[in-house]
Amino acid sequence: MLKELSPRVQELRVELIEFMEQYIYPNESVFEKQLENGKSRWEVPPIVEELKQKAKEKGLWNLFIPKEYGYGAGLTNFEYAHLCEVMGRSLMAPEIFNCNAPDTGNMEVLIKYGTEEQKKKWLEPLLEGEIRSVFSMTEPDVASSDATNIQGEIIRDGDEYVINAKKWWSTAALDPRCKVAIVMGKSDPNEKKHLQQSMILVPFDTPGVEVKRPLSVFGYDHAPQGHAEVHYNNVRVPKENILLGEGRGFEIAQGRLGPGRIHHCMRAIGAAERALELLIDRANKREVFGSKMVDKDTVREQIARTRIEIEQARLLTLQAANTIDQEGTKAARKEIAMIKVVAPTISLNAIDRAMQVHGGGGFSQDFPLAEHWANARTLRVLDGPDEVHLRDIAKLEVRNQLNNH
Repeated sequence: MLKELSPRVQELRVELIEFMEQYIYPNESVFEKQLENGKSRWEVPPIVEELKQKAKEKGLWNLFIPKEYGYGAGLTNFEYAHLCEVMGRSLMAPEIFNCNAPDTGNMEVLIKYGTEEQKKKWLEPLLEGEIRSVFSMTEPDVASSDATNIQGEIIRDGDEYVINAKKWWSTAALDPRCKVAIVMGKSDPNEKKHLQQSMILVPFDTPGVEVKRPLSVFGYDHAPQGHAEVHYNNVRVPKENILLGEGRGFEIAQGRLGPGRIHHCMRAIGAAERALELLIDRANKREVFGSKMVDKDTVREQIARTRIEIEQARLLTLQAANTIDQEGTKAARKEIAMIKVVAPTISLNAIDRAMQVHGGGGFSQDFPLAEHWANARTLRVLDGPDEVHLRDIAKLEVRNQLNNH
């Protein structure tokens, strides 16, 4: 597949790999040390901004933005997939290149649906990596994989909207650089099912925005950005803050889950690749029962199965990305759903096998495996649970086959 990339994209990939080796991997421990020694877990380690500036200087910045949007590197999703996989090898890497969630999705929303004023106020500083943002959709009291369940309110009151909502898993809400949230809620419960929801921009310093508590993921706080439960208590914002218009929230949600939906899949493959490298390196250095672990049949089988699974998942990811490029997100719905099930699963398999070979070390902070595992496990829920994607795959497959007979 690399041969199909343009010389420019191949060069970007080489530069990205070199940047990872020179600046990212050696500074993962520096990041953790600075985080622990800071005044607060929510204080941004200085190494982050230092590396962001280096990445920007080298042109490794905003690589995720599709070329039709007129911003960033102007790559296709197929091209970006090869770069995003490289970033996925480190959990700290995506932000360094301004390619981290939820900012990528929020930037896409503003690019596609924002007014010129909204873009100037929020998109421009996001593109520069000067601020962070939140996407507040999921709620603790309803099954949020079905967006029509959302109960938060966005009610028009004269020249303002009043927001009352209880949200959680609002990533980056604890980051001191967080300046704006995109909030989804119901603006008209009497409208048709998919026209009841709206999305609105809420400056994070607006009175009534309350960060209730941080949420950990398998014990990890993911500082300094973190995830939080956020309550919006009678929050008032100007009517100009509405995105696209009342009743367009579901439409925006679907648009937001286009290319950005498979960025996680691309990164998951990168995490799997790194896990396989760590597995082989560890097995080659450890001797048990008279020979190296790497020479044991059971370990060799794990290596082989991992390589097979990674290659399968990569091809499916690239197929989904190419279909989005050629035919649009709607046409790629089945491919997107399939890779959303496959990529986290094969990544978990690879990381789990590597952890097994590492023994006790695999579960400790001495290796990146445990945190990668926790991150990969969340992906099976993050953009919709496996069960929802499997339902959609089956529905589309049945429809296609019956229509062809």
